[in-house]
Amino acid sequence: MTTSSTSDAQASLDRADAGRRVGAAPASGIVMMVGSALSNQLGAATGALAFPAIGPAGVVAVRQWVAAVVLLAAGRPHVRRFTWRQWWPVLLLALVFATMNLTLYTAVDRVGLGLAVTLEFVGPLTVALAASRRRTDLVCALAAGAGVVCLLRPKPTTDYLGLGLGLAAAACWAAYILLNRLIGARIPGAEGPGAAAALSGLLYLPVGVLVFTRHPLTAQALACASAAGVLSSVVPFLVDMLTLRKVPTQFFGVFMSVHPVMAALVGWVVLGQRLPLADWLAIAAIVAANTTSALAAGRRGRG
Repeated sequence: MTTSSTSDAQASLDRADAGRRVGAAPASGIVMMVGSALSNQLGAATGALAFPAIGPAGVVAVRQWVAAVVLLAAGRPHVRRFTWRQWWPVLLLALVFATMNLTLYTAVDRVGLGLAVTLEFVGPLTVALAASRRRTDLVCALAAGAGVVCLLRPKPTTDYLGLGLGLAAAACWAAYILLNRLIGARIPGAEGPGAAAALSGLLYLPVGVLVFTRHPLTAQALACASAAGVLSSVVPFLVDMLTLRKVPTQFFGVFMSVHPVMAALVGWVVLGQRLPLADWLAIAAIVAANTTSALAAGRRGRG
């Protein structure tokens, strides 16, 4: 066999191996995203059980501290080696992470888990649709927008602050996706998330002191808030970072349509929060928009 033939054969094997890796990535990525979503919503519901004792800010403080300890141990970031090119997305992610949790948990306290998470989901939906120029995605964006308008419709008991906080969490989630992907490309392993979690935990030290001075931390509240830290911070933070190395940002964004459904179901089962039919239909419209967009993207990729 000639050198040229050997090189061609090796190139063919490399392409086949790469094809197998690409084909396997979406399947493993889907499993990781579903697990991350379920863990996230169970954690949010568990944390909500501590709201009567320490409020959303207290739960978020404990959640951030737990995440900081675990992610620091897992990532072991060598911060002295970080360059400014690595530091600035870490700093932004720390701020986004802290703000996203506080706005979301306060929204959950005011409007319920299912509605709050559905509004937060507008963030990854926007990331996914902004990356596309297909006509199908324009229709999906309009359908999802109609669903959001339905959720925001004026009612006698409309909590506009809670709805606004849900949308603020959406903006944070969009930034979280983009920054997490950037950090995964610039910093090895879990060093980036570990550093960001530690900074976020430091930001909540004065918040925790203020909250727990007024509302003493009970054992039950500590257990619920700590569980929220593991289920809603540690697990999704690490899994999402690894997932974004396997799947494109757009695919990650559109598949996150599982979050509103899981949030509504977990809120119903764990917290007894029932949504009216109109809200369920709005959630269905948003989920359908993302499902359609994901299927269209898949057909385009196979074409």
